[in-house]
Amino acid sequence: MNLNEKTIHTESIYKGAIIDLEVHDVELPDGTTSKRELVFHNGAVAVCPVTADNKVILVKQFRKPAEKPLLEIPAGKLEKGEARISAAKRELEEETGYIADDLDLIAEMYGSPGFSNEKISIYLANELKSGQMNLDDDEFIELEYYDLNEIEKMLKNQYFEDAKTIIALQHLILNYNDYN
Repeated sequence: MNLNEKTIHTESIYKGAIIDLEVHDVELPDGTTSKRELVFHNGAVAVCPVTADNKVILVKQFRKPAEKPLLEIPAGKLEKGEARISAAKRELEEETGYIADDLDLIAEMYGSPGFSNEKISIYLANELKSGQMNLDDDEFIELEYYDLNEIEKMLKNQYFEDAKTIIALQHLILNYNDYN
């Protein structure tokens, strides 16, 4: 069966600095039509940094859609034309003050493919060196450090609510010996 949906008409609702919103009229595989509300995003990167003494560095920051602070791996948006690995290295240093020469790709994922095309590349970073934190003017974060036992307990207790963080930390716990 052909599952593709053909776009018949597109209406641009909003063009912003981070996202664009559109409504598409689509023809479904059975010939009927429907509407799709879509969010277009340039993409994002995230990094799971692990220090030499096996501490995972997480950032705590207020997330307006959730209306509370969340504990996450460092992450940020991809600038137009920017290579994903370069963006990951940039975001790691900006948010944590650490530099990693080599990053291992853990996964690439769509967080909400039912309405958004945002693709997130998730990396693991170890062999960290000191760099320079450089937060955006509207970015306020706290760094927190957790050992792997704490991370494992937090995962089991469903402490984390952010999908990219859960994926990265589960990967780290399951594959830790492969990185040492």
